[in-house]
Amino acid sequence: MQDNTVIRSTRVVGGFTLLSRVFGMLRDILIAYFFGTSLMASAFFVAFTIPNLFRRLFGEGALSAAFIPVFIETRTKQGEKAAWEMASKVVTMCSALLTTIAILGVIVFSILVYIPNLSDKWITTFELSRIMFPYLVFICLAALFMAVLNSYRHFATPAFAPTLLNLVLIVVMLTIFPFIKNDDHARVHTLAWGFLLAGCLQMAIQLPTLKRFGCPFRFASRWNDPQVRKMLFLMGPAALGMAVTQFNVLIDRFLALWIGDWAPAALFYSERIVYLPLGVIATAMGTVLLPTFSSYAAEGDHSAMGRTINLSLRHLMYIMIPAAIGLLAIATNIFETLFQWKNGDFNQESTILSARALAFYAPGLVVFSLAKVFVPAFYAMQDTRTPVRIGIGVVILNFTMNIVFILTFPDHWEHAGMALATVLAEGIGMIILAVMLTRRIGNMQWSRIGASAARALLGGLVMAAVTLWTARSLPNCLPDCLGTKLPQFITITAAILAGALTYLVTTLVLRAPELGEIRSSLRRK
Repeated sequence: MQDNTVIRSTRVVGGFTLLSRVFGMLRDILIAYFFGTSLMASAFFVAFTIPNLFRRLFGEGALSAAFIPVFIETRTKQGEKAAWEMASKVVTMCSALLTTIAILGVIVFSILVYIPNLSDKWITTFELSRIMFPYLVFICLAALFMAVLNSYRHFATPAFAPTLLNLVLIVVMLTIFPFIKNDDHARVHTLAWGFLLAGCLQMAIQLPTLKRFGCPFRFASRWNDPQVRKMLFLMGPAALGMAVTQFNVLIDRFLALWIGDWAPAALFYSERIVYLPLGVIATAMGTVLLPTFSSYAAEGDHSAMGRTINLSLRHLMYIMIPAAIGLLAIATNIFETLFQWKNGDFNQESTILSARALAFYAPGLVVFSLAKVFVPAFYAMQDTRTPVRIGIGVVILNFTMNIVFILTFPDHWEHAGMALATVLAEGIGMIILAVMLTRRIGNMQWSRIGASAARALLGGLVMAAVTLWTARSLPNCLPDCLGTKLPQFITITAAILAGALTYLVTTLVLRAPELGEIRSSLRRK
């Protein structure tokens, strides 16, 4: 796969991811309107994290990382039939395992609900977890189907599937909530059932495309297969690393709930803002890079892998550095405009709490995007151990800093300290991975990457000044007859557009090659 094809495929995934993120933002705006940073919102977000842990572990994380390289290798060396037989065995094995886990989880949460003297905070969290836990079956199988389609370099359908989750929840809130007035408990339970339905739809929508690529859709009674064993061998270390990482995420959610009823919701809303550009660009690129790197690794072409890593990192720096600086500049404006509506439960205090977390999360845009390049490179070389070892160290460091920052940060800033701990720990892990990857595949021309980052930083600072000036000056020029909300949207749109134009002009003056590379790659057929 040529580098320009990687960029075009990233555009496809990024486009559908952008669609999903836009609907996801509408979903979060509605959740904020109905629940704000209340206990119900925090309980829903914590309950959502639990099945999502298994999605990361068995779906988009360890399983996909182990499955794609082995599936491509089997198809290349043994043919389509052998590859589909292997896939059938993996699907059957995962279905049985996930269903068993789902049943056990529902039983456990049903027992926890009836613990004596349990506070409303934990009762609500466990009740929602009992409803939402079976989601892991559907979403993990959907992620496995995505891995199969991605191995054929078909990215559109699986990239669109997450949009269904957002659409279902939006429809639930707009059509059912009006009939459940003044009962947040009933509303949040209804939202949980919609969440479960959406998982089923995300899996089902991929089945016709799989059939078109030749998937036999049959369950295999015998799982003993050399390629399946090889996949499980590769998956083992990755699963351990993902389990530790996701367990840490879950602990973070409970730590936030320990800080206050408002903290998990404030962290979630700030994360959603960060994940908008991260998902559209970095996650999309990581989705494309795993099968790309796997093809290079199968051919033993490390020079091509190094060239693609260099290109990917420079383009990510070009986009993510100004995005992070922009979020720092107008964090408060973002929450006031998108989430703080008249008669809604998301108030000025919610805006302040969420903006504080976002200010510390914003630099993570750069750090988190590095993982979308480095980790797939190791997985493609069928090395799942190295990222795991580094990941375990990052988790321990993150947890330690979380405790320290919670105890030392001022009141109602503790959750911001947790965001800072996440960014710092992940940054240290990415530095270590970069050094080890360079030793593995050779020089990746870090001087070029550094020069690109410096240009992006300079352009981002100029952009931030223009963005901040626009955000502060424009409201004074707008007529009072426009009300409150429309001027906010006009202001933030104008500030973003002015900043983006400034950044483009500045990087053109600095002769940044990335803009031309992206433009020429997208123009090629």
